[in-house]
Amino acid sequence: MTVLIATSVVRGTRQGESHGGVYLVDLEQKRVKQTIDWDTSDIDWQGRGWDRGLRGIAFDGERVFVAASDELFVYDSKFRLIESYRSPYLKHCHEISVYKRRLYLSSTGFDSVLGFDLDRNEFSFGLAIQRDRKGFRALPFDPMSQAGPPERNEFHLNSVFCERSGLYISGLRSGGLHRYTGQQIVRVASLPEGTHNARPYGTGIIFNDTQKNVVRYVPRSGAQLVFNVPVYNPTLLTHKDLDDSRVARQAFARGLCRISDTIVASGSSPSTITLYDIEAKKTVQSINLSMDIRNAIHGLEVWPYPVN
Repeated sequence: MTVLIATSVVRGTRQGESHGGVYLVDLEQKRVKQTIDWDTSDIDWQGRGWDRGLRGIAFDGERVFVAASDELFVYDSKFRLIESYRSPYLKHCHEISVYKRRLYLSSTGFDSVLGFDLDRNEFSFGLAIQRDRKGFRALPFDPMSQAGPPERNEFHLNSVFCERSGLYISGLRSGGLHRYTGQQIVRVASLPEGTHNARPYGTGIIFNDTQKNVVRYVPRSGAQLVFNVPVYNPTLLTHKDLDDSRVARQAFARGLCRISDTIVASGSSPSTITLYDIEAKKTVQSINLSMDIRNAIHGLEVWPYPVN
């Protein structure tokens, strides 16, 4: 049985309304269970995720990490809140990724990546991304000091993924997927503007081409694969009458996870999870969580724990 965990953001909502939540999605039974409702009764609007919703997801042992805009929440596998952590340089967080004993967070509001020590339970690493004549440079800093980078959002860094080969970073305006090796940052692949969730996959890279409403797999050699994101009949959508620029449009692709060597899952709005078979070059399954046009999947991962 494959179960996914997904976070969603409901854009354009007001205080007193739900701003999204966390869901467990059983792919075989096509069942959806909401485990957290990110409503405003527990939100400090000047602190906890005031700009809507929950984002990246990661795991460490029995701990479930879920990122809000400027706070890292820790739950157990029953979704009981254990603790939360903040850094002055965590703003507009999007994706998070665990490698070895460190959790990495993309801090979009500071064009930075932060590292959270999973043993000491504290922010212990910071990496500010800046442009120079050769491309980009990465400047380490202390994420709990007063000497960090200025607030900025030039590249809109929204994705971070770490594995043995390096720390991979990309954003809406980064121009490509970049790898930090611990000594330098280099571009490993070009990306179109407006992408999310770029990461190595197979012999190439995979990402949500959000502006084009597709998921792309680009191998090192050969033709790339392009999968269309689901689009619904407009008459089936709800909350279309809100005159609010923050309301997510239909087919906004965001959230991506690897299920197997050949299957990946991607999220989109209104909150939908779709599975693509890279080897067979086809869409194999799609599950809708909501027809509210404002409700968009953000984080997406395979759930590693038993489901009761």
